Amino acid sequence: MSPEPTHPYYPPGVHIPAYAANEASVPVLLAALGGTLGITVLVAALIARKYNPRLDAKRLAVFCWFVMNACLHCGFEGYFVLNHTTVASSQTLPAQLWKEYALSDSRYLTSDFFMLSVESITVFIWGPLCLATALAIARGSPSRHALQIIACVAHLYGVALYYATSQCEAYFAGQSHSRPEFVYFWVYYVGFNLPWAVVPAFLLLDSVKTVTRVIRAFETGRFEDESGLEKKKTK
Repeated sequence: MSPEPTHPYYPPGVHIPAYAANEASVPVLLAALGGTLGITVLVAALIARKYNPRLDAKRLAVFCWFVMNACLHCGFEGYFVLNHTTVASSQTLPAQLWKEYALSDSRYLTSDFFMLSVESITVFIWGPLCLATALAIARGSPSRHALQIIACVAHLYGVALYYATSQCEAYFAGQSHSRPEFVYFWVYYVGFNLPWAVVPAFLLLDSVKTVTRVIRAFETGRFEDESGLEKKKTK
C-alpha cells in the first residue's frame, strides 16, 4: 500500500519535498496581496496624474493595469523564479500565496521546467516591458501603442500556453494539476488568469485601431487628434 500523501496537491502522489502547510488564513493572504497592490497602484496613479494632468480616465485605467502587471511580474512572480525550490517549505507571504494558488496548479511547487521557463521570461522581459508601457502612457509618448501591442500579445500568448499545456496533459496523460473543487479550478485556475486573456485582447484591439487610423490619416493627409477632431496635414 502506498503511503498517504503529506500534502493536498494534485495529481495524487506528486512529489513535493519539505512541504509545510500555510500558517496564515486565505482571507489574510488575499487581503495582504490586494492591499499591497492597491496601495502601490494608487500611489502610482496619483504620481502619474500630477506629472501629466491631461491624463484622462481611460488612459489612467490602462496605466494602472500595466503598473499592476509590472508589480506582479517583477515582484510576485520574481519571487517564485528566485525561490522555486523552497516555496513549499517557506512561510513568507509570497510563498504562502504561491502554495495557496498551487492548489489549482501544483506545477508551481515541483520546479516544473515549463513554469520556470515561462515565468522567467515574464519576470525579466514582460515585467520591465509593462513598466515601460506604463511610463510611456504617463508621459503621453506615441511609443505607448507599440509597447502596448507587444505586451498584450505577450500576455495573450502566455495565457494560451499556460492553459494549453496543463489541459493537454490532463486530456492526453490523464493528470490534472488542479484539485477538483470548484474554487480551485474555476476561481483560482480559470478566474484568476482570465483577466490576462480579456483585458489584453481589448487593449490590443484599441491600439491596433489607433495605429491603423493614424497610418491611414498619414497616407491620406488628414489626421485626427485623440478627441476625434480632424486636422489637415501641414506641408
